[in-house]
Amino acid sequence: MFTGIVIEMGRVERIEPRGDITNLYISAQKVVKDAQIGDSISINGTCLTVTEIQGNLMKFDLSRETMKSTNLGTLKRGDMVNLEPAIRPTDPLGGHIVTGHIDGVGRIRRKTDLGQSLEIEIEAPEEILKYLVKKGSVAVDGISLTVADILEDAFKVVIIPHTAAVTTIGIKKSNDTVNIETDIIGKYVERFLNPEKRDKEERLMNLLREGGFVT
Repeated sequence: MFTGIVIEMGRVERIEPRGDITNLYISAQKVVKDAQIGDSISINGTCLTVTEIQGNLMKFDLSRETMKSTNLGTLKRGDMVNLEPAIRPTDPLGGHIVTGHIDGVGRIRRKTDLGQSLEIEIEAPEEILKYLVKKGSVAVDGISLTVADILEDAFKVVIIPHTAAVTTIGIKKSNDTVNIETDIIGKYVERFLNPEKRDKEERLMNLLREGGFVT
């Protein structure tokens, strides 16, 4: 689990496809110091496992599904990515609860300078927009942000100078893609309020219990 508070930007050093798996090598300064093999680290909001560490270089194994369903599949050497290690019980929850499971990919439509801040409009599919609420939380490339406005096919966030300086959102341009994870609380609320969906899941669990597959 993460909080959406990016610790630093890492740099993509190598990308090596190997059959069904793609090896992603990222260099970092802060995150790598405490990282161990097997640790979960959020890369652009995607929860990945450290499989190797060499100096300041961390290796991650990406499945085909991850490459297809996130913007990690478009990364190239030299690109910068947002990094956040998994939260510890003693860490402050500075952002909001982020699982690292991407709901979909959005696209930056425009960035508007508001003087001291930056307004970003992000195109997103309906299955993402339905979970967003004005003033609610959303993770964009792993950054915990507040929804400023919701449009018919997009939503807006406002970025302060610090966030623009320490994350990739400040260097991304119009038409660039971003990973989006909606607030998990909204998903639980939908399930609770959707009896048909809940009943189907309960019937499936009952069948599995009767077959001895679960207890």
